[in-house]
Amino acid sequence: MSLALTTLTDAAQQTAYALLGGMGARWRHSRGVARRAAELAGPLGVDADLLVAAAWLHDIGYAPPAVVTGFHPLDGAGYLAARRWPPRVTGLVAYHSGAVFVAAARGLGGALAAFADEGGLVADALTYADQTVGPDGDRVTLVDRRVEMLCRHGAHSWNARVDHVRWPHLRALAERVERRLAAAPPAVPGRLARDGVAVPV
Repeated sequence: MSLALTTLTDAAQQTAYALLGGMGARWRHSRGVARRAAELAGPLGVDADLLVAAAWLHDIGYAPPAVVTGFHPLDGAGYLAARRWPPRVTGLVAYHSGAVFVAAARGLGGALAAFADEGGLVADALTYADQTVGPDGDRVTLVDRRVEMLCRHGAHSWNARVDHVRWPHLRALAERVERRLAAAPPAVPGRLARDGVAVPV
């Protein structure tokens, strides 16, 4: 990957489109998450280029060229690491949306640990964006997203098996983000992201 003449976000959008652009709802969801992340970056005061890049890339592990284990956060991170993406991006992709709980249940915790889990507000914002955008890219509530995900994956899925620990994690994370958003100054009209990162359309 060459970032010499582009931003992380530009490179991430191109990569996501190349891998997911033909996958229908998966692409629409990724585009919606990128848009939501761009909206969140300014009010949360985080690095917009990093956050939006990770948002574009968070689901590339579903793309056939990236699949190795069948666990998309790990496969997406591995695909990016092999192409020398920055470690913060690969780590954000690896750990998004409570992936650590599913990885442990699937016996993939050691493989996931090869990537750095930075935690903090950028990681929270990525998961919040993912968990408030539905499969077709529409804005949804955290609760509705959980219900839809459990119905789609099924009662015996890995997500369902770890829901008792993953759901409290997601709820606490959402509360942290929403407290920060409530305390943020009013948005400047026409500015939805920092550092010149445009909101995806």
